[in-house]
Amino acid sequence: MTALLAPPTDAAVARLRAGRRSRSRRRILTMSALGVLAIVLFGAMLVLGNTIYPLSDVLAVLTGQKVPGASFAVGTLRLPRALTAVLAGIAFGVAGSTFQTMLRNPLASPDVIGITSGASAAAVLSLVVLHWSGAATMGLALVAGIATATIIYLAARGGESTGGRLILIGIGVGAMMDAVVSYLLLRAAVWDLPAAIRWMTGSLNGSRMEDVPPLAIAVVVLVPVVVLLGRDLGALELGDASATALGVRVDRTRILLVLAAVALACFATATTGPIAFVAFLAGPIAARIVGPGAPVILPAALTGAVLVLAADLLGQFAFDTKFPVGVITGILGAPYLIYLLIRTSRRGGSS
Repeated sequence: MTALLAPPTDAAVARLRAGRRSRSRRRILTMSALGVLAIVLFGAMLVLGNTIYPLSDVLAVLTGQKVPGASFAVGTLRLPRALTAVLAGIAFGVAGSTFQTMLRNPLASPDVIGITSGASAAAVLSLVVLHWSGAATMGLALVAGIATATIIYLAARGGESTGGRLILIGIGVGAMMDAVVSYLLLRAAVWDLPAAIRWMTGSLNGSRMEDVPPLAIAVVVLVPVVVLLGRDLGALELGDASATALGVRVDRTRILLVLAAVALACFATATTGPIAFVAFLAGPIAARIVGPGAPVILPAALTGAVLVLAADLLGQFAFDTKFPVGVITGILGAPYLIYLLIRTSRRGGSS
């Protein structure tokens, strides 16, 4: 008993400190690499296009100078697209990582459990039935996303397996919302279809500078909220009982995290449409590259931005036909989703 209560030796303390320093260095290096990669991809989106402009012209446009041709192509067309890609990637990455960590399940991302489907259905309704656009569409998508998340959460409450039940109910609700979208598209006028179809695939085509500020404000306000609650989020990953024992106010923390994550996902969906699997992929990729035990919210944000930027560049330039960004991310994410479902099924069957 005395040996069990003995204080750790100097060697053990040194090993713990060395391990902590090593994890910290790995996280800093990883985040630096992701940040540099995001900047490079952002620059590529401004430089590349039907006309390739030198970096000097791009920088001149960004500093407010008038450059014939480049001012319109870079300032009006490419810059809003690149900014939207970064902001949407950050929003989806943080939202997905928050849900996955809080519910301790990699399947629990907003696009898998139906939240973005609810926001997307509201956006299509706004476009093809109400003929709204801009801020009105964003507002309706946000309200619908929060309402969808509330319905899913209330339906899944109670019992010991709330997380698993929430995912199953969310998948069902998402299928219902997808059916609503299909019905609205069937009833829509022909001239409304191009804008509405954007919400089915997720696209950066037609991005406008006036659509950037609402999404930017959401990211600037809500991402710090999630980061500040990061310690409590790590405690929630241990389970409600352990989190309560550590002094976490579980209900309040979970509500704040859910509201912030849902709002991020809905603002991004209202701006770009439901870009498939970015929220689903960003967290697991970030967790793998930063290593175990490290906070994953900020790495997931950078990973989400890199995924959207890279997927959009691939969709624009890697094939003979230009594909929306959601098609590329769907191709990347679908195999991983199938793998997770198979692995989960085998674990359940072996238990």
